[in-house]
Amino acid sequence: MKANDIPDDAVVQSLARLGSRIRLARLRRKLRQEDLARQIARTRATVAAIEQGSYTTEIGAYVSALWVLGLLQELELVADPTLDRDGQALEYSPTDKRVRVRRQLNNEF
Repeated sequence: MKANDIPDDAVVQSLARLGSRIRLARLRRKLRQEDLARQIARTRATVAAIEQGSYTTEIGAYVSALWVLGLLQELELVADPTLDRDGQALEYSPTDKRVRVRRQLNNEF
């Protein structure tokens, strides 16, 4: 995806929800944007972008903010392979198994 491409609406909404949750967690901890920015080694503008759910902000900034706010453990559930039912179904689908043709060994040297 190019920087000026607009992602799907579901992506935009998910990031907006995540940003507002990070903002709420920051406010509950009585931190200013400047305080959080200093702790994650980013600028206040980056923290504002995170809280707005900007899709151009790097994922490392989001993860750092979650870590500082003590919410990193919840991130472990994101893309957890044990919760990926569609992926598990595709992985164990008997119709998609590769079959290799057996070649006879030629022992002549």
